[in-house]
Amino acid sequence: MEINHVLIVEDDKEIREGVEIYLKSQGYEVFQAADGIEGLEVIEKEEIHLAVVDVMMPRMDGIAMTIKLREKHDFPVIFLSAKSEEVDKILGLNMGADDYVTKPFTPMELLARVNSQLRRYRKFLEKLENKETLENIHTIGGLEINEDTVGVTVDGEPVKLTPIEYKILLLLMKSPGRVFSADEIYERVWNERAVNTDTIMVHVRNIREKIEINPKEPKYLKVVWGVGYKIEKQA
Repeated sequence: MEINHVLIVEDDKEIREGVEIYLKSQGYEVFQAADGIEGLEVIEKEEIHLAVVDVMMPRMDGIAMTIKLREKHDFPVIFLSAKSEEVDKILGLNMGADDYVTKPFTPMELLARVNSQLRRYRKFLEKLENKETLENIHTIGGLEINEDTVGVTVDGEPVKLTPIEYKILLLLMKSPGRVFSADEIYERVWNERAVNTDTIMVHVRNIREKIEINPKEPKYLKVVWGVGYKIEKQA
């Protein structure tokens, strides 16, 4: 089995070493850097499969580093950001980062993000190799629904949905970014006039529990208050 190489770029030595110990215990090979300049130097010398990058660092920050590495590399980048860095977080995700973890974080949360992004990256590489053009497969970020097999996966891992949950998710995924009202979802999924749409909220909550890493901060299935529900477009 191939060992994945993870680069941690973080100016706080304690955080850096703590993350390294935890990732190594999970079978990853880990490289360290104290700022963006050191991080880019490691990337030039080593084969890196994923980078965990702090946003705020001396000499070269995480955003500048990510812009630079994206000139040559497409492996996943996960940002570490403090709560006060909301603007940096949004900017960072537009500058080539794939995900973020807010400080303080637990090792389990970071590991879930690392595993998730690596599974998604491996799947992306497989598709490039196979040059798949399958019309009945709808993919949004790491979320995928296959109409032929009636299967749903998140970052390559199968997810079990009920028939109704599947129909709701398929409807939303076929039109990413579009907001569907509860009435419209009910009428299109049940094929009857909407009378009591409270059930939609319950189904949406159940779908979130199954497809989101953190259902309270959903990445895919979003509520547009007072309007309805949508699947968020992914960069």
